[in-house]
Amino acid sequence: MLCKLLQSLGNYLLLMRRVFSRPQRARIFWQQYVHEFYSLGYNSLFIVILMSFFIGALLCVQIKINIWAPWMPRFTIGYAMREVILLEFASSIICIILAGKVGSNIASEIGTMRVTQQIDALDVMGVNSASYILLPKILAMVSAIPLLVTFSIASGFVGAYVVCGAGGFLSLTDLTYGLQHDYVPWHLWSGYVKSLVFAFIIASVSGYFGYTVQGGSIEVGKAGTNSVVVSSVLILFTDLLLTNLLMG
Repeated sequence: MLCKLLQSLGNYLLLMRRVFSRPQRARIFWQQYVHEFYSLGYNSLFIVILMSFFIGALLCVQIKINIWAPWMPRFTIGYAMREVILLEFASSIICIILAGKVGSNIASEIGTMRVTQQIDALDVMGVNSASYILLPKILAMVSAIPLLVTFSIASGFVGAYVVCGAGGFLSLTDLTYGLQHDYVPWHLWSGYVKSLVFAFIIASVSGYFGYTVQGGSIEVGKAGTNSVVVSSVLILFTDLLLTNLLMG
């Protein structure tokens, strides 16, 4: 098991070396990058906004039911919800969700290219297939994730305002004061830093599983599943390390 793990790690590092060693012409790369930014980033915007909206609303309700007490200031609900969204949800949880949506898509797409010998054809033509296929996806994901995190934060706050306005258990004034109370800008920026690392993990790990597929369509499906599992575990593990480094 350990030998297989070390072998996979070595193959992953060798692949990343190829990805960043010899990029293609700028015009071709730019076209690929724009396409991948739209496919991986823009097409994920709706699911990010929708889930963040409901999570923000649910957080507000759950904090009111389970944490808030009569002796606590009412703005504590907004304050606690803001900290959860900024520190963990908008970066870590959203990236785990994207690992399922985007990661499986990347692994399946590249795996299909492998089993249909499209990657072999690129190699025969002298093209650095690893850089041509993976580099635009990695850079597009890394550059799109700050926008997705920003929309996630805003949508979560909107969900909290909607549920408070509709439920009437917390005034919008108290919620606004709680969201602004004792705000630490570094909490926001640390979430951005973590999300950039997570985006690289999603794109590169999913690309690795797709690029190294051997076999037929069944192996392509397994590669998509493995990419989601491994990416999610690595995101959680990296989140633990980065939280200690950035917030310690």
